[in-house]
Amino acid sequence: MAVREIFAGMPWWVKWIAVPVIAIVVFGGLIASVVGFVIGLLFKALVFVILVGGLVFVVRKFMSSSSSRSDW
Repeated sequence: MAVREIFAGMPWWVKWIAVPVIAIVVFGGLIASVVGFVIGLLFKALVFVILVGGLVFVVRKFMSSSSSRSDW
């Protein structure tokens, strides 16, 4: 039995409203945890990029200032 045959005699609101609402209720926790994990991963990647960029900036600034001052 195909999915089309199951929904053939149903009203439009069953396909477009009731079924998605039931899916969100059933799988809502799973969806929320996956979305939370992805957002957390993106945030950690952003923090990593900022920290590495800051480190590179500080090291370059220190190297340029120490090479210009030869009295050290």
